[in-house]
Amino acid sequence: MSALYSDTQPQIERMQIEIIRRMPSWKKFAIVDDLNETVRAFALSGIKQSHPNANAEQIRRLLAERMLGTDLMHKVYGHAR
Repeated sequence: MSALYSDTQPQIERMQIEIIRRMPSWKKFAIVDDLNETVRAFALSGIKQSHPNANAEQIRRLLAERMLGTDLMHKVYGHAR
């Protein structure tokens, strides 16, 4: 198997992959959920920093646009801003 990460020694990478393979599915989903929450928190922080006067509804829409993309956000939430 070729290296996935150029900054990780191949032996360590193999160990990491083996640990992930042995991990129960629920644990993998929990890790992904935690990562998603972290991304969401960073996105919200960035939105609030760049739009300090935005109200809660505007922040929600800006987050939706950032997470879903403009086209899907408009399909889900409509064109009203």
